[in-house]
Amino acid sequence: MDARLKPYGVAIVIQLIYTGMFIVSKAAFDHGMSSYVFVFYRQAAGSVLLLPLALLLNRRTARSMSFMVLLKLFFCALIGVTLSLNLYHVSLKFTSATVASATDNSAPAITFFLALLLRMEHVKLKSWSGIAKLTGVALCVAGVLVIAFYTGPGLSPVNHHRAFAPHSSGPSPPVANPTRGAWVKWTFLMVVANVAWSLWIVMQAAVLKEYPNKMLVTAVQCVFSTMQSFVVAAVAERDFSRWKLRLDISLLAIFYSERPTTCKPGAWR
Repeated sequence: MDARLKPYGVAIVIQLIYTGMFIVSKAAFDHGMSSYVFVFYRQAAGSVLLLPLALLLNRRTARSMSFMVLLKLFFCALIGVTLSLNLYHVSLKFTSATVASATDNSAPAITFFLALLLRMEHVKLKSWSGIAKLTGVALCVAGVLVIAFYTGPGLSPVNHHRAFAPHSSGPSPPVANPTRGAWVKWTFLMVVANVAWSLWIVMQAAVLKEYPNKMLVTAVQCVFSTMQSFVVAAVAERDFSRWKLRLDISLLAIFYSERPTTCKPGAWR
């Protein structure tokens, strides 16, 4: 493959991995797993794998983090990981993997808009590049609105066997099909989660200028988000029987979702 095409190929593979993550996560929620507990477990798994690896690889070259850097990373984790992931996954529970995958593609447009507001990005309205950027933003937003407000005809799958069908003996029945109003609400919250994630990208860009070690920055945020997610899950999910891990799709979803967290420093979805 041409070296110039490799980044595009990698980007496509990453999107395929994320699509699979949405499908497996949705299946776990349909089996009755709490979305809040799921976020805590996936962040804990990421911390256990990533933190020792980051310390081992950077034990000689890394410099110590100041209190201000740690404080900034704490709020980065709170906004871009804990808040974003919890909103995203609770919305996924009441929508679909298709909506999650589609709204995820609105993140570049939202990030561009935030960077523009913060004067980190510049657009020349009279140039072809500026027009192309604004057109791309408009198309992304329009796509999300179509998904949120338009309900088309149902399509019957060719294969009626559901690979991740919930069992009747599971901890809770699958989520009922939401009404149109609920669909719009949860899709909107999914977009809000993308706004938080985009804000995190902008914030992290500033932190990386101050402490340019991507792996350690990612590992520290992963640890912070694990602690934050535990507090959120403990408050939101009082039934501790739902914290029990089983050898089913829920365990697969946790380890599958942990891979994007640890394999690509600086990315969390």
